[in-house]
Amino acid sequence: MRNKIKALVLVSLAAVTVITGCSKQVSSEGNIGSQVHHEIIGIDPGAGLMKQAAQAINDYDLKDWKLVEGSSAAMTAALDKAYKAKKPIIITGWTPHWMFAKYELKYLNDPKGVFGKDEQIHTIVRNNLKKDAPSAYTMLDRFEWTPEEMAVVMSAIIDGKKPEEAAAAWVKDNADKVDGWVKDLAQEKSKKLKLAYVAWDSEIASTNVVKAVLEEKLGYKVEMLQVEAGPMWAGISDGSADAIVAAWLPTTHQDYYDKYKGKFEDLGPNLNGTKLGLVVPTYMNINSIEELNSK
Repeated sequence: MRNKIKALVLVSLAAVTVITGCSKQVSSEGNIGSQVHHEIIGIDPGAGLMKQAAQAINDYDLKDWKLVEGSSAAMTAALDKAYKAKKPIIITGWTPHWMFAKYELKYLNDPKGVFGKDEQIHTIVRNNLKKDAPSAYTMLDRFEWTPEEMAVVMSAIIDGKKPEEAAAAWVKDNADKVDGWVKDLAQEKSKKLKLAYVAWDSEIASTNVVKAVLEEKLGYKVEMLQVEAGPMWAGISDGSADAIVAAWLPTTHQDYYDKYKGKFEDLGPNLNGTKLGLVVPTYMNINSIEELNSK
């Protein structure tokens, strides 16, 4: 009889332990705000994505939340650390980006539409570039590729290749496409060009590819200028930079577009199918920005 009672007690204790463990897990999952210290890990403060993230905090009434400024590299480092430990994290994200291939991630639903619709990346050149460097102008006007093609270059860089090496390899492997960009264009050997870009992985990839084509196929001497978004647009408008292939429109860089309108030429999209928003690992039990108020 004593053995039976002892067994029942042990079973009861085991059941309590299981229930308590489950309760802790549910409680833990249901307290995302405190687990991430009510922080959204952002990128450089000049990015339009950061402005939209700040607007999301306001529009969704996330009074206790803070948007942490930093850089693309710092954001992905924080994501990598949290992901490996299976800990919760909320970041500002965009597509195309290599992190969506490396990690299982999801965008939080944005029912208020703060982050806008899918965007395009445009090529913008300074006024009079067509007259001063006609071959470069035409090549830039023809330049267009896909998110999948961009991802090849980004992934190679993340895997350890230098950006210029990854770009050169892509240009070599996609000779037919590249030939279409430079078909019947005259060489302009040693003529100098300046390409401005922001230090996003996507723009590092695209700018290095364009640089490789301009130098290898058309003979230009290209200087790359890594700056933040504001100086990038200012450089195009005052002529201190010749071109960018990094203009996210119609949302991310719309303020700069409007501010400097008339002082540049928009050659149209070089890539379609981008997306912006707040991003979390798929193992997190949250699906919408609205839920941050209660979690």
